[in-house]
Amino acid sequence: MKVVIYCQHVLGMGHFARTVAICRALEDHQVVLMTGGPPAPFPLPPHVRPVALPELAMDRRFQNLHASDGGRPDQTLIQRREMLRNILRVEAPDIFLVEFYPLGRKAFRGELDPVLTDIAAGRLPVGQVISSVRDILVEKEDAARHEARAVRVLNQWFKALLVHADPHVVRLDATFGRFREIRVPVVYTGFVTDLAASAFDRKTFREHAGVPAGHRLVVASAGSGAVGFPLLQAVVRAVREQTAAPPVRLQVFTGPHMPEAEKSLLRRESCAAVQVADFSPDLRSWLRAADLSVSMAGYNTCMDILATGVPALVWPFAQNREQGLRARVLAARGALWVLDREELLPGRLATRLAAAQTLRPLTAGIDLNGARGTVDALLRLRNPEGAQA
Repeated sequence: MKVVIYCQHVLGMGHFARTVAICRALEDHQVVLMTGGPPAPFPLPPHVRPVALPELAMDRRFQNLHASDGGRPDQTLIQRREMLRNILRVEAPDIFLVEFYPLGRKAFRGELDPVLTDIAAGRLPVGQVISSVRDILVEKEDAARHEARAVRVLNQWFKALLVHADPHVVRLDATFGRFREIRVPVVYTGFVTDLAASAFDRKTFREHAGVPAGHRLVVASAGSGAVGFPLLQAVVRAVREQTAAPPVRLQVFTGPHMPEAEKSLLRRESCAAVQVADFSPDLRSWLRAADLSVSMAGYNTCMDILATGVPALVWPFAQNREQGLRARVLAARGALWVLDREELLPGRLATRLAAAQTLRPLTAGIDLNGARGTVDALLRLRNPEGAQA
């Protein structure tokens, strides 16, 4: 099976990381991955051929697109649209998997809608067009208009919608009001994370990471880092003032997209017990070795928390409902614990970190096999008779 995947991340790295996990699960197939967002430091599997569209990103208020080369975004979209057409014409994929559109990414409809029209009219040799979406959608200013258009586009040009979630935890209709109007198959894949076995040795990893014997390892992370500075600064200050036993070794990952001024401030405020790094491509191993994770509540970080079973405190991004809702539904199952804004104040977070050493997460019964579930769904949709080619 040949799959062309379109993935556009605009601020964080969650969309890209989830897509890479799906690409890895497609190891027995031909995969072309088209991306058009800021560089993300995740290595691609060798069977994946990357195609970089001219870069477009969103400002930190999620309001305006900008091109990395300083050009006009509308002109960049036209250039990208022609690249999309050419790739699909040359590759003639069995599946064109469009990540997040049309339920999100409406700013990119100028490049996607004409291509989808060409596919439907037979002008581009594509077998099936399938959309995929994460568990929770962000709210829109004009929700009724947005959802009406999304349903129309989905029903007109797509063959199915994959939802990367466990329906026993959260369902798409919790954040998409016109769910019942969707006429194409909706398939829940399970949450997407990498469940590959490894020869991980917790003791050896901690020794190599410089965690002294008898210390608790706390890992604080903020995804891409675009919006996580207040949390990381609060954790650094809390560890510096913490006096309760056992002592703490704090590893901070700022994320590659955190502004340099904020990274520098965190480094200036660090101490012998605090180490600050930009990013780790193996955050999963750090979490396996950790006694506590403190983070935002983005999709991929939450899936890493669930997959490793590390006790976790999360501080959801407050600008929209996505991370807050995810944090609440997982907290209700006992899988993690939520920090409120007041708990980032001096003194309170130090107390919470000390108390967190007694936390024991409950993660059983949550479907984390969504990468494999996505592959299985694509195979079924391509050939309902069950062929696995």
